[in-house]
Amino acid sequence: MSNRLSGGCLCGDVKFTAEPVNDEMGICHCGMCRRWTGGTYMAVSCGDSVKFDSEDALGVYRSSGYGERVFCKTCGSTIAWRLRDGSHTSLSAQAFDDPPVFNFKSEIFVDEQPTNYAFANETTRMTGPEVFAMYASNQEPQDG
Repeated sequence: MSNRLSGGCLCGDVKFTAEPVNDEMGICHCGMCRRWTGGTYMAVSCGDSVKFDSEDALGVYRSSGYGERVFCKTCGSTIAWRLRDGSHTSLSAQAFDDPPVFNFKSEIFVDEQPTNYAFANETTRMTGPEVFAMYASNQEPQDG
């Protein structure tokens, strides 16, 4: 996908543009993402292409030694998960202006997925150890 797409938060204080790596959306089932979003984190891999109109309303929470979560300080909207070194950002798929352009293709941290829900889509499913191995081999992650 080579189009620059736009999006933002619920109240409009955070606006962004980004060039998604592809037209795919992935879902993270890890415990941190579930607590952060109140569900699963639906993410779109955008590499280092994310540009915010202003960073005044951006809140950043360092959730681990390698990652941080970005949100709107005004309305609380989930915006992004990114590596602390800035090399990769996964934006919330639902924060884009036109979320249906993304195809649901993958799920990560399936070993942490609770048993009270499941998605019917055919997806690539990876455990936490498989995700960390992918990052260690420097492959572009498909979701956050």
